[in-house]
Amino acid sequence: MNRSLLVAVTVVGSLLFAGCGQKAGDSCEGSGFICQEDVLALECRSGTWREVPCRGPLGCRESADAVRCDTSNNQAGDACASSAEGKGVCRRDGLAVLECREGVLVETATCSSCTVQGDQVTCQP
Repeated sequence: MNRSLLVAVTVVGSLLFAGCGQKAGDSCEGSGFICQEDVLALECRSGTWREVPCRGPLGCRESADAVRCDTSNNQAGDACASSAEGKGVCRRDGLAVLECREGVLVETATCSSCTVQGDQVTCQP
């Protein structure tokens, strides 16, 4: 089994919004994240709250100065955060690379094994 990459969306200080009553599609200002529920974050992107799944075992959690979204089990077609743009993760079964492109996870390569070390994704043919 491959090692999953935990993509943590960190937002500091004034970028952390109070999530009371916000939902996908509502208007927002600036940038930042809130936890909509245990497995779903909302990102303020281009003036609109947008859903970002947090399918990993740590889900979505907020602290006083950050929001963390575990995307390690996210799938092709899932939305991804602007901070993950151009970055890759291994597909859950370890046989493909998923890359965040224009706000969506896209399968970019198949492999016999996929591993992650830091920010480096390695796909063995």
